[in-house]
Amino acid sequence: MAAGEQEGREYLRRHRIPELLHRLGALLLYHRPERPREFLIQALERVKAGKRAEGEYPYLMDEANLVAMFQLLDVLGQGHITPGQYREALKTLGLSTEDVQFGEDEIITLDVFKEEV
Repeated sequence: MAAGEQEGREYLRRHRIPELLHRLGALLLYHRPERPREFLIQALERVKAGKRAEGEYPYLMDEANLVAMFQLLDVLGQGHITPGQYREALKTLGLSTEDVQFGEDEIITLDVFKEEV
């Protein structure tokens, strides 16, 4: 791989551009707006405002969706899931697992799951 290509890949990874594009694509498919470009601009503006803590970050899933996903993972109804299950949920949603800070012996409750996802 050429040095320029490697630098480009590192730049994209460092700024998490693939995750952003994946999320924007998922939002488009979920909402299917009549004016997709305008929708994407608004979504990016919400991301920018959310990062400044001035607005709500654009979520693909609402709280009911997160509760349903957690319940699917917590098949025994124990009230918690494992970090491995949490990572798989993130992957299923197309989110990065790179920053997951849970040790393998920890448990993740519904409240933690909703907050983190």
